[in-house]
Amino acid sequence: MNNMTMRKQNTGWKLPSISTFGLKMFACVTMLICSIGASVVQDGIIHLDNYTQAELMQAMETQPDLVMMAGIASSMQIVGGLAVPIFAFLLVEGFRNTSDFKKYLLRLSVLAIVSEVPFDLAMQQTFFDFSIQNPAFGIAISLLMLYVLDLFKDGKGAAAILARICIVVGALVWVTVLRVQFGPSTVLLAAIFYLFYARNVLKTLLGILVSLFSITGPLSFYLIWLYSEEQKHKEWNRWFYVFYPAHFLILGVIVTFLMK
Repeated sequence: MNNMTMRKQNTGWKLPSISTFGLKMFACVTMLICSIGASVVQDGIIHLDNYTQAELMQAMETQPDLVMMAGIASSMQIVGGLAVPIFAFLLVEGFRNTSDFKKYLLRLSVLAIVSEVPFDLAMQQTFFDFSIQNPAFGIAISLLMLYVLDLFKDGKGAAAILARICIVVGALVWVTVLRVQFGPSTVLLAAIFYLFYARNVLKTLLGILVSLFSITGPLSFYLIWLYSEEQKHKEWNRWFYVFYPAHFLILGVIVTFLMK
């Protein structure tokens, strides 16, 4: 039981709580909203790629509906910022509690690879696009980073600190080179949640700072604060792995083949 949970139990008033299943559901819903905004609204309805910046501004001056749809698309994508800190937090919890790291890494790696074509179809309307990779690659790289960091968990002194910094920087380089969506923020958040696991105030402050890549990102820390460590509906875990590529595939088919 971590310090955050113990402190909540010691308060005189009862806070609401959220289980692992609740956090996963929330993250999936917000991710879905973001994907719909970026794929269906922005690419399928607005066709943003057909405009230059100047053309878009001119079109907005004469088409009020375009302004409204652009606002909807932006708002839906901003909502997606809520999911990134939660996925990073759940990754660290999963790493600390897994009984088989190799299988965990294999599942996430396969998920990232399988999801890439559906992701490209939904976001770029093509089967292969190497300009950006789906966020699951960032999660898989972050998991590998956590494993290497764990090898130095008992190290002390400047050498150990330098080693940890180099490991995190290495992960940042990988997600940057691969152009993983939300990659740098995922890596940094996972590192913060792991390295400062028992230091809740510092962990929260640093996490909020990194989460400022999105206006909504810091709001996720309220749900993380309410995390109860309760494991509910474990039988649903496999469906989260199905949902991720499936929602990209469905949106990709809609925007690429049905809305053209």
